[in-house]
Amino acid sequence: MKVGLFIPCYIDQFYPNVGIATLELLEKLGCNVAFPLNQTCCGQPMANSGYSNLTKGCDANFVSNFSEFDYIVAPSGSCVLHIKEHLKDADHPEKAIQIRKRIFELCEFLTDVLKIDNLPASFPHRVGLHASCHGQRGLHLSSMSERNEPSFSKPGHLLSMVKGLDLVQAERPDECCGFGGTFCVFEEAVSVKMGKDRIGEHVQNQVEYITGGDTSCLMHLEGILKRQQSPIRIIHIAEILNSSISN
Repeated sequence: MKVGLFIPCYIDQFYPNVGIATLELLEKLGCNVAFPLNQTCCGQPMANSGYSNLTKGCDANFVSNFSEFDYIVAPSGSCVLHIKEHLKDADHPEKAIQIRKRIFELCEFLTDVLKIDNLPASFPHRVGLHASCHGQRGLHLSSMSERNEPSFSKPGHLLSMVKGLDLVQAERPDECCGFGGTFCVFEEAVSVKMGKDRIGEHVQNQVEYITGGDTSCLMHLEGILKRQQSPIRIIHIAEILNSSISN
């Protein structure tokens, strides 16, 4: 299969190791991966701020870069959900529709498309998992605690394959961290309080790392942890799944 690697702009600028880990992981699992060099922001920040009419350039560029792939994979649930629900291109409407069907968040791709059942990775640490809202409620990467349905977690399933990893289940597994894109800018005080509450449970669980599939949420939590001078570190799930993996 031919896979197009979509790396969101904030990962490219601030957390390039997440992009590198995603690329290495997909290649080691047998995917033929290409990284379109002309890709840019997917347009989510403008759309979330009420300026969806300003995303036309982003949409057209995305279609131009990713229309020829069998699958598009990204290590970001929120950006993937934005493309799935909002990508459009007046000049190439059919290509936009096909991309919306072919784009996957990394954990979703590994479990639903590649159907990974063995992952020779090693990460001997105590880890807490953060379920980001877009991934959970939009992409259905994990079950929602308020619903009467069987419990599942695609990221948790993948982490269970990692040798030596001690995954600590949160009592409130789907609580928002407070990031919310531009919400953390316009409602700073509420956002920070939500983040502190989210971190509090992980502190009580004495985790060494907090992981998740959205670097945006992890970035928000990392800022709070650093201000608290906490020893807890942030790591994207791609970096864990790629750790010490054999060729």
